[in-house]
This record gives sequence, C-alpha cells and structure tokens, in this order.
Amino acid sequence: MSEDDERLHRAFLARLIEPGDEVCGRWLREIGAAEVVRRLVGGGPQLPGVTDKRWEGLRARAERADPERDLAAARDAGTRFVCPGDSEWPAQLDDLGDARPTGLWVRGRPSLRIWALRSVAVVGARACTEYGAHMATTLGSGLAERGWVVVSGGAYGVDGATHRGALGAGGATVAVLACGVDRPYPRGHTQLINRIAEQGLVVGELPPGDHPTPSRFILRNRVIAALTRGTVVVEAAYRSGALVTARAAQRLGRYAIGVPGPATSALSAGVHELLRGDAVLVTDAAEVAEMVGDMGELAPDRRGPVLPRDLLDPPAARVLAALPAQETASPEEIARGAGTTVDDAIARLYELRSLGFVERHGDGWKLTRQATISVGMDRGRC
Repeated sequence: MSEDDERLHRAFLARLIEPGDEVCGRWLREIGAAEVVRRLVGGGPQLPGVTDKRWEGLRARAERADPERDLAAARDAGTRFVCPGDSEWPAQLDDLGDARPTGLWVRGRPSLRIWALRSVAVVGARACTEYGAHMATTLGSGLAERGWVVVSGGAYGVDGATHRGALGAGGATVAVLACGVDRPYPRGHTQLINRIAEQGLVVGELPPGDHPTPSRFILRNRVIAALTRGTVVVEAAYRSGALVTARAAQRLGRYAIGVPGPATSALSAGVHELLRGDAVLVTDAAEVAEMVGDMGELAPDRRGPVLPRDLLDPPAARVLAALPAQETASPEEIARGAGTTVDDAIARLYELRSLGFVERHGDGWKLTRQATISVGMDRGRC
C-alpha cells in the first residue's frame, strides 16, 4: 500500500472516529487502516470491542465520509494531514498508545516534529484573573525568548494570553484546537488563531469544518500533554480542563508544573491541589526552562538583597550582633554577648566604627542610625 493510500484511509477514519477512541486505535494497531476501512465500507465482519449498534453507527458515518474532499478542503485552507510514520509526525505522540491520534491536520509552515522537540505547554482558566493573564503572558514571552515553542489551546483567558505573549516576543507558538483547523474557535479568537497560523502552527485531530464539543475539548488536552516536555498550569479551579492536561502529562512521564496564586482564590485552588502532589512550583519562565530543559539550563539563584553587614567577617559580625538595638553598651557587656575578650571586642568595635556601624558615647558604644536600620532588616528576615 502506498503512502498516499495510507493517508487517504486515515483521513477517512478521522471523519468517523472520535479523538482518543482506544477501541478503534487498537484496530489500527492490529490490522491497519486499510483493513479497518474495508470492513466498514465493504461489509466485512464486524470488528471486536463495539456493540452492534455502535458498529452500524460507524458504517452509517462511513457512507457519508469523503476523504478526498476533506484533503482537498485542507489543501485549499493551507492545511496538511500528517500521519504516523510521516517524517513530520512527532514520535512522542506514540506514547498515547491506542489513544494516539489517527492523524493531525496541521496549518502553518514550520515542521511540527521539529517544533515539538523543544516545546512546553502553558494552560489554565478561561475566566482568568488579571494576575493569571499577566503570568500567562509573561511565561509565554519568557519561554519564547529562551527558544522554547509555547503550546496552548487557543481558548480565552490563559491560553490566549500565553499565545499573545509568545507572538509578542517574536517567538514560536502552537495552538491545538478541538475542532477543524479551518474553523477557528472561539470565534472571538479568529484573528489570533489566524496570526498563529501565519507565525506558528495550528493543529487539530478533527477534519475540516468539524465543530467542537465538550468531550472533544477534554480529549484534545491529551495531545497537548503528549506533544510537549511539560505542562504549566496558570490558574485552574478544582474542575478544570487544565488539570486534565497536567494529569495526562504526569501519566505520560512529562513534567506537571504549577504557578501558585492567592490561597483565597478559587481559580488557584486546583493548581494548589496539583502542587500538593508531584507537581513542581514555578514563578517564572527561567524556572520552567530549568525543569523541562537540557542540562545546564539553570534558573538564576534566588536570594534577598546583600546587606553591608553580610560582608563582615564572623568575629566582627558577632560583636555587632551583641549591641542592643537602641541603647548604649559597655565593652564588657558587648564582649560577654559576643563570647570574646574585652580587648578583642574593643578592637572589633573600632573596626566597626571605621565602617560606619557603631559610634562611641563616652565609655560606651551604640549602633549608628544606618546600622540600626540594617540590623532591623536582618532581624526581620528571621
């Protein structure tokens, strides 16, 4: 059988079989697309795993399927149909087993396989907060600037903000749709999805003209999870498709990553529940890249500001710490507090005075105003 025949058969089945149908996926694995089509069209024996009613339903749909028309419509819309075994097929989708897509309709110029090799998903709530939109935009742009392909679902809220962030940075982004890629959904994102197709890729399992349904959105998420090295969730309630994507990523051995939000926010509750498990907490694109990237792609060390007293050697620091915050102390009191001799304490006090930390008041010593502020800041970190 030629490659064109295989493509035609799989395009035929894409019109019949719902995304993620593992029964039909098993048929494809065991007997191949050509035989499945022959049984459905030519009246061969019923395949196992389905009821008589379901089999008759598939055969009725087969009567109306026209793969040549679908492939022609795809070409007219600047779309190609990529099948398992093609040079552009992302091998990581094979991790889905029998739930692997029959094929993918791809709109855009870049190679899906090459882009998927260094990709990360960012998903989240449709009705996100300003904080969620800000974080999604920042992650999208930051990851794109680091050379990552940013994958999301093209929806309102976090998805749209993520795509816009990547596009705004002049980077690469992929929208995985739950409908035909020639029919942008939601309609309010028609301009955005068309722009993604011009600058990146728009991908979907459903043939041209097909419409989305609630179940198709959920099943679409497994493709996002399998296609990428990890899934970042920015805002998600307890019942959220974004959490479905993250959990699919975990099952596939990918990274599940969460961006924390306010503990009082219902839109962050699902993310926090995810983080209570095996998911990893991140706050910016550098930390995401460290998780999903290659060896050496490290986020910068995080630390507070370096205070002048941090630069003191330990003996001088102990003497400084022995001075009370407001009052004057004698050298004997300071020496006792620092655990040293009076002579050593006095020597250290003169050293500290030259650095502007202490000042002498008669026979006693006191912190300067600058040192009082510095010590207060340092104690506030405890």
